[in-house]
Amino acid sequence: MVKNILITGGAGYIGSHVTEILLKKNKKVFLIDNLSTGHRKLINKKAKFFKIDIHNKKKIQTILELNKIDSIIHLAANLIIGEGQKKPKKYFKNNVLGTKKLLDACKNTAVKNFIFSSTAAIYEEGQYKVSENSKIKPKSVYGRTKIKAEKLIINFAKKNKLNYGILRYFNIAGSSPTGKIGLINKKSDHLFKNFSKEIIKKNPKLKIYGTNYKTKDGSCIRDFIHVSDIAEIHYLVLEKINKLNISKILNCGYNKGTSVLEVAKEFKRQSLRKVDIINTGRRKDDLVKIIATNNRLKKFINWKPKFNNLRKIVNSCIVWEKKIK
Repeated sequence: MVKNILITGGAGYIGSHVTEILLKKNKKVFLIDNLSTGHRKLINKKAKFFKIDIHNKKKIQTILELNKIDSIIHLAANLIIGEGQKKPKKYFKNNVLGTKKLLDACKNTAVKNFIFSSTAAIYEEGQYKVSENSKIKPKSVYGRTKIKAEKLIINFAKKNKLNYGILRYFNIAGSSPTGKIGLINKKSDHLFKNFSKEIIKKNPKLKIYGTNYKTKDGSCIRDFIHVSDIAEIHYLVLEKINKLNISKILNCGYNKGTSVLEVAKEFKRQSLRKVDIINTGRRKDDLVKIIATNNRLKKFINWKPKFNNLRKIVNSCIVWEKKIK
């Protein structure tokens, strides 16, 4: 049985949501975060928090041993695609070498399970609907660092009898239905965050990067998944790999495409102000369209999403943004 879980990046957007679900399931949760992008206000008071960098192998090993950690959920990473293109060394250090240090810290401990947050950014462009077996060819530095980290985990697991769950996230959005946690990071290039911040201004202007793609309305298409559904996936996959003593690579999305223009229009609908939707031209590294085939995930954990609704996702973002304004 999974009892003691360590979450890296536990003071972040996804980490705080995963913590909330695990605590509801009566797990003991331990968080590490260097607070470079995480926030103290997102740290759940019922979890034990350590301000530590994932490169600090000795301290992490001590935490694993003293608290009899049986499972790790590794979320700590740099993840802004544009920044990664400009700072590849930083992204390699944190996303690849940081993962290696964390794995090394697991040696000769009670850690049995390892869940890793990977990304749809590892897949080759132009495939549109991707399964876990689709061609891998990352366009971005961020995607390249994530696939390298995946390989490190797979190789380590074979040699050290570790179960892993590699979760390839598609586009995460939304805030907790409790209204207690959401995305704070002001520097993110997160579409829903940017729209939420803009929509509560006096004269909102929602920027769309390109409206001349070969898609139904000319804007990029993404598979947006609510953060609370992602958080539940972590819990269910962790329990299953532990129970069956197996490892899995799983796409985490809704198997449904939503265009950026559709998202903008939904924000406009929910605003009480006049909203301008502006095309500011294409960005260099944006994929045109990517959607998850999620059959493997659904079959593995008998998963049914609870928040698969654009209106609900947008509403949760606006409620959260007004709260932290």
